[in-house]
Amino acid sequence: MQENRVDDRTQMQVEAILFDKDGTLLDFTGMWGFWTGCVLNDFREQLLIRGLEMDEADLPKIWGTFHDEQGRMNGYDVRGPLAMGTMDEVYAVLTWHGYRAGLSWAEAKMIVRACLAQAEEAMEVHRPAHPLPGVREFLEQSRNQGLKMGVVTADETANAVKHLQWMGLEDYFDIVIGTDLVDRGKPFPDMLLLACERLGVQAQQVMVIGDTDGDMEMARAAGAGYKIGIGESGKIQLADRTIQTFHELLSGGLGR
Repeated sequence: MQENRVDDRTQMQVEAILFDKDGTLLDFTGMWGFWTGCVLNDFREQLLIRGLEMDEADLPKIWGTFHDEQGRMNGYDVRGPLAMGTMDEVYAVLTWHGYRAGLSWAEAKMIVRACLAQAEEAMEVHRPAHPLPGVREFLEQSRNQGLKMGVVTADETANAVKHLQWMGLEDYFDIVIGTDLVDRGKPFPDMLLLACERLGVQAQQVMVIGDTDGDMEMARAAGAGYKIGIGESGKIQLADRTIQTFHELLSGGLGR
């Protein structure tokens, strides 16, 4: 087995790469900004019908999102619920805000589920999933190097597969592990360990690439060999290395 040079400081035996999905493979703000807008607009309307309203000052606090003057999502907190939480946790947070606005807990749950269903229908029509710069090229390079590849995501498996299909990336991956396949999602190691089992590799032979410290903590807890954060320098504290885009890993950044 040849040795893979990750950078000038660290050498390891890379057999597989495991990727987070949202914010790593695809444009988080484009994808979840669309979804968030659909859900919250419908949620506001349902509150107004009942003579209630949501405090607009609470908007960033719901899921950890940033918004422009028109209320459109234009960024997100990598430490927040939308970036790091499971979908059930995201639903529960909005249900709580419905309860705070004056709904009963049961009514809030029903309204949230109805808003989510409408948002999913809109997503199917518009398919707002777009790969981040350099993703396709890096996946092609990694496949040519004979590396196994998988996705480990806080999203549910069926949704993750669908989003990869929308981007035309599904054929690059040997496995897709969603939070529904394990007892504990990120930051616990369960998804990574299941991925290793299905790929037939040891955790120390795995490189993990993600955009939050939840990804990095999952990798650390599982004993992954190397952790790469993608995003602004300093925002992902637990990464061994941080990159701005996948272009930094092309042309020798992960050579065999």
